[in-house]
Amino acid sequence: MSALTEAIAKSFATRAKQPPARSPLRALGRRQLSGAEVLAQSVATTAPAVSMVVLPVTMLTHGHLLGGMITIIVATVLVTLIAFCVSQFTRRMAASGGLHSFVFRGLGTRAALTTGVAMLVKYLGSAAMTLYHGGQAAIALLGFAGIHLHNTFQVTALYAGISALILGALVRSVRFAAWAILIVEACSLLFIIALMLIGRSGSQQAQIVPPTSSHGLLLTALAAVFALAGFESAAFFGPEARRPLVTVTRTVLLTPLICGGLFVFAGWAAWSGRSDTLVNAYLHGTATGVSPAVVIALNIGLGCSWLASSMASSNAASRLIYSFGIERLIPRRFASVHSVFRTPHIALSAVITAVLLGGGAFAVLGRGEIFDDLRLTVRGAVILAYTLVAIASLVFLTRISEHTPGILAAASCGSGAGGVTLGYLVYVNMIDHSYVTPIAVLSILMSGTFWQLYLAQRSPKSLLHIGAFDRPETEDVLPGAGVFTTDAAGNIVLVRESVVGESATGAR
Repeated sequence: MSALTEAIAKSFATRAKQPPARSPLRALGRRQLSGAEVLAQSVATTAPAVSMVVLPVTMLTHGHLLGGMITIIVATVLVTLIAFCVSQFTRRMAASGGLHSFVFRGLGTRAALTTGVAMLVKYLGSAAMTLYHGGQAAIALLGFAGIHLHNTFQVTALYAGISALILGALVRSVRFAAWAILIVEACSLLFIIALMLIGRSGSQQAQIVPPTSSHGLLLTALAAVFALAGFESAAFFGPEARRPLVTVTRTVLLTPLICGGLFVFAGWAAWSGRSDTLVNAYLHGTATGVSPAVVIALNIGLGCSWLASSMASSNAASRLIYSFGIERLIPRRFASVHSVFRTPHIALSAVITAVLLGGGAFAVLGRGEIFDDLRLTVRGAVILAYTLVAIASLVFLTRISEHTPGILAAASCGSGAGGVTLGYLVYVNMIDHSYVTPIAVLSILMSGTFWQLYLAQRSPKSLLHIGAFDRPETEDVLPGAGVFTTDAAGNIVLVRESVVGESATGAR
């Protein structure tokens, strides 16, 4: 009798003696997102259409064409190595907390809380900045149509309207939001690529704004890394993916390669002069003789890409906050799910409100130095999170005796490069007498320690729920083919496989 036959026979004799096992993340609606929808979320978070314009601007501004190209290539390799480290978790578990949950599996509570804060800063900061830019593109387009927004009320109303549309799309359903993001970002990318391919070298010289910093290569490296950051947002939707362990892993590995290839192409366009028209249209509008049609089309493309990125970042941040609610790190109301659409509507509302306050404040009060400080802080936060998850992957695999030379090399290179880049970022700001970013990075680094101490004093039981991930439910396992028991937190979990799994292991 085969092992499968034994398990089926055993299932008829098995009777449930305990409540059914339920995943803590089942309220979101498990197994509904396709691979294309998960990929759309991941790619849109990086805003590739915008980065294909911003990276050439950065390279040309600082005069580092060769150095910029090399930097983009190196950044692509390093971020891909980080993605490889992340994939060691995604192929084994699905969690709406993303890197926060993964780091807990490797480095424990304190590092997990630090990673959670870093990712929340990254996504809220990114969403606020991209909302600001998207709104500015909308204002420019209205200006071309003869509609000029002059006062604070009009600007505030515009940003509030955009935020309401984003919130409505995200609450409506995760699939609806994914397809909206995919369509918008795809159209933006096609336009940017077409204009770079059609543009002729030497047809128009790029008019560059003088650089405000002497650290051109560092800024290029940060821009390249941040342009690739966002691939990990796919992990937040693992519980909602149809084949989470396969789909999310594939997306995490593909996104840096796809976006990295696009950015290398953009670097070549800057090198060959094919991006000069786009650069002039981006920096100066029609002032340098660029056709108004090109400027309008560019604003449409970039505006859509910015807003798609803001939507994707807000979506990812809501899943992180939802996970915090499930783990009881914050009030449980943030773990509430809409009764019809099965989306975390309270977490989404909180995120969109914060993003609107940030993006709207920049639009009304002006960017100033605080915008640049926020941009550097967000980039520092994501580098810190990547460094921690790279280390966590090696520790985790060593603990379960599944580490390999490949993961050792990837984790070492990824965490080493991340640590050096983060240290250099803090050092450069210190010698330039700019202390906002170093203080912010240090605060994020210490946040996990203070948060853990607070929880230990006020809610020690919540420390048992950290790292929640999608677990097999009773319906997912053939009756008699597994053993369910109660863990330390009181959850019913699958603790070992049946004779099917044991026989399969023996066969190997």
